[in-house]
Amino acid sequence: MKCGWLLALLACPALGQVSPGASPQAAAALARGEWPAYAGTYSAQRYSPLDQIDRTNAGRLRIAWRWKSPDHALREAGVRADPPRVNEGTPVMANGTLYVSTSLSQVAAIDAATGRTKWVHDPKAYRFGPYPANDGWLHRGVAYWKAGDDERVIILTAYAQMVALDARSGQPIEAFGGGGRVDLTQGLRRAVDRNYYTMTSPPVIVGHVIVVGSSIWDWWANRPLPPGDVRGYDVRSGKLLWTFHTVPQAGEPGVETWEDGSWRDTGNANVWAPMSADEELGYVYLPVSTPSNDYYGGHRPGDNLYGESLVCLEAATGRKVWHYQFVRHGLWDYDLPAAPSLLDVTVAGTRVKAVAQVTKQGFVFAFDRVTGKPLWPIEDRPAPPSSVPGEKAAATQPFPTRPAPIDIQGVREDDLIDFTPALRREAREIVDKYDHGPLYTPPSLRGTVVMPGIVGGASWAGAAIDPESGMLYVETHRQPYVVTLRGPGNVESTYRYIGGFQVLPGPQGLPLFKPPFASLLAIDMNTGEHKWRVPLGRGPVSHPALQVAGVPKRLGQTYTRGWALPTKTVLFAVQSGILTNPHPAPISGRRVYDVRIVDANLWVYDKATGDLLAEIPLPANASGAPMTYLAGGKQHIVFPVGGANVTEELIALALP
Repeated sequence: MKCGWLLALLACPALGQVSPGASPQAAAALARGEWPAYAGTYSAQRYSPLDQIDRTNAGRLRIAWRWKSPDHALREAGVRADPPRVNEGTPVMANGTLYVSTSLSQVAAIDAATGRTKWVHDPKAYRFGPYPANDGWLHRGVAYWKAGDDERVIILTAYAQMVALDARSGQPIEAFGGGGRVDLTQGLRRAVDRNYYTMTSPPVIVGHVIVVGSSIWDWWANRPLPPGDVRGYDVRSGKLLWTFHTVPQAGEPGVETWEDGSWRDTGNANVWAPMSADEELGYVYLPVSTPSNDYYGGHRPGDNLYGESLVCLEAATGRKVWHYQFVRHGLWDYDLPAAPSLLDVTVAGTRVKAVAQVTKQGFVFAFDRVTGKPLWPIEDRPAPPSSVPGEKAAATQPFPTRPAPIDIQGVREDDLIDFTPALRREAREIVDKYDHGPLYTPPSLRGTVVMPGIVGGASWAGAAIDPESGMLYVETHRQPYVVTLRGPGNVESTYRYIGGFQVLPGPQGLPLFKPPFASLLAIDMNTGEHKWRVPLGRGPVSHPALQVAGVPKRLGQTYTRGWALPTKTVLFAVQSGILTNPHPAPISGRRVYDVRIVDANLWVYDKATGDLLAEIPLPANASGAPMTYLAGGKQHIVFPVGGANVTEELIALALP
């Protein structure tokens, strides 16, 4: 690689361009082949300048090692916990060691060259219950921090405890909180039920401040639900430093957008997805989710700041710098699903420190990350009214003029599957059973087709950035849902209406909309132009109804999500398996799934054209984001696999 282990920052002046906004320490670590944060650095680019694996040799990649999650040993020992949903933990790497979280909120340190376990810490999160809120046992990663000889790993557990560990030994930092942990259910503005309040994503650490979000189960029976407040803690002591109210309280700016005093008891508007940060500016960027409840807002009239907004805070103080609301009075569960990506681009001849946010509804919003000014105009356009009694949908919604939407939005006949006249006719008959229309058609009592569906569009897989070209890569999929409102019925609830959702399949079990059913899209963020799109995965090419002329050999795999990983030389991509066979969990009775392995490969693409360079078969689908690093003289590609009925592992690939 161009900037080796012994080169200092002054010898490698391009480091700031490689990871804009990263601290000098993080940029140097990335340049020498480490991966110091969940997405590479807190710029959330998922980019590495490593170049050992390139277009000439990528096809020779082989499995270097496999690491089995220590959760299996706990379960064999009789730990009382329901099956894991999916293994989503992506490691960080520093000083030759990988640090990763497991589905049961354990933390492990692993030799990056060999896959040998160095230590495992078990915070015993399962003692609080058998099945955490929302998606049960899953976790995406940890944060790493170092100052002098003080080297720490921070995890936010599935039952809302923040634990600080010595990175060398795995032992709790006794001076942090109480014996190494802080109870995150404490210190909020109202009591929190731990069964509704969890953490699945890693925090960000800016300077000496740990910034913490939350994941909250939006269940209709409980009101008020926990607040989605974002908090800052001292990294050394665990002391609470500040709290930012994502639902403004009395006297705070934005409280006027919560009419009829609805700010008093509305919950959620939490930040469950990973966050990003500009360490040079000292700013943290929050992708805020939907207020409760997701599909009916008659009890919270108004635009409802800061629901479904990108919020920029000063990390040291929690002071708001700027915000932009992407969905007013959210009714579609279009919460911001991924970390905003930081990048430096040249727009109309001017160099801009930018931030880009991909969304479930299929947009990429781009701003000056210092001021919040949009890179391109954003237009307010009329949105359909609601037919539900008591509901008042927002009259307009914001539409960015650039880039163009990343996928189909709303329901139009021209977008329905049409390989044969019979398929088109059946697709139209399916759609006509429900209310449908343009993007932001509100949920209804009859049922409304929501497209993109509630998992996107873009999903928590997020975007990846090539900082040298300003290209943004995002996986998107065409999976419509039907959202139906109803009265609470036998459910004890204070809401007038509650919502339910279901995937809407198309004719004969095929997708409802035209292919590609899942795709990888490249966008030049200097111009906002789409550069190329390729199907991600083969998809249902063997379906009997598709054995006709003109069907592409790759359609894109349905019911999955994919992740991109650009390096200096090539673009890697992986894709998840399919959750199937829903059944009651053995302890809690909550619904759990099996994982079906399908089209399990590591794909390697030309970054500029999208041409497929190599396809490496895998023993199982990736279930979380990939990362890359240099250890033992070799560049490794590592990602999690498994969960549910599939063994939970990390798989590492390298050249022979």
